[in-house]
Amino acid sequence: MEPYAVIETGGKQYRVKIGDTLKVELLEGEAGTAVVLDAVLAISTGESLTIGAPFIKGAKVGAEIVEQARGPKVVAFKKKRRKGYKRKVGHRQHLTVLRVASIG
Repeated sequence: MEPYAVIETGGKQYRVKIGDTLKVELLEGEAGTAVVLDAVLAISTGESLTIGAPFIKGAKVGAEIVEQARGPKVVAFKKKRRKGYKRKVGHRQHLTVLRVASIG
């Protein structure tokens, strides 16, 4: 079994392997910049599993920023029938696309 880690960023948890590409909440940095994610909840070496309480001390996941992107548009539409009340609000989340380089 391949080594993997469970990390937390942006209030969400992700299971990652080396070489994975994932979209996370906005992180500071330009494309090509290396990022270290140290909120590691669990690490598997392929043979053993280490679980943190809540995080594993000294564990880090290295990643590279591929691009700064925006998610799809989400529309919130409110309406009250027969009252002439309509509200339309759109939102696009800022995202960072990461490629996992190392787990350790």
